[in-house]
Amino acid sequence: MKIKLASVSIDDYDKALKFYTEILGFVKKHDIPLGDGARWVTVVSPEEPQGVELLLEPNAHYPAMKALKESLVKDGIPFTAFQVGDIQGEYERLQKLGVEFTMEPTNMGTTIAAIFNDTCGNLIQIYQITNG
Repeated sequence: MKIKLASVSIDDYDKALKFYTEILGFVKKHDIPLGDGARWVTVVSPEEPQGVELLLEPNAHYPAMKALKESLVKDGIPFTAFQVGDIQGEYERLQKLGVEFTMEPTNMGTTIAAIFNDTCGNLIQIYQITNG
């Protein structure tokens, strides 16, 4: 068993695709029309183009997902997390691009983590593994 696809709930395909590619730096892998305006849109890390795909999953038809996202944001809990090699550098790069952080890089013992708003209703964590 392998993890090949994960998803993040979004509110708008084009806005999400722009944020995840132009701001975060992921690369579009698939953008397949499914009819009635629906699409199968995935992005991947440019460092691992054959790696795990992130599905940009619309939440418009899932009231439970909307409630979950709102609760997570209210409590400051990230929806998912992405590993980075240099968290301070990534934090500064994203800040310069206008990304809103809810937590600046913070030492958590074996990781340093920061949390930002992805403009699609999610908090996303970035983290760097440390030696503790």
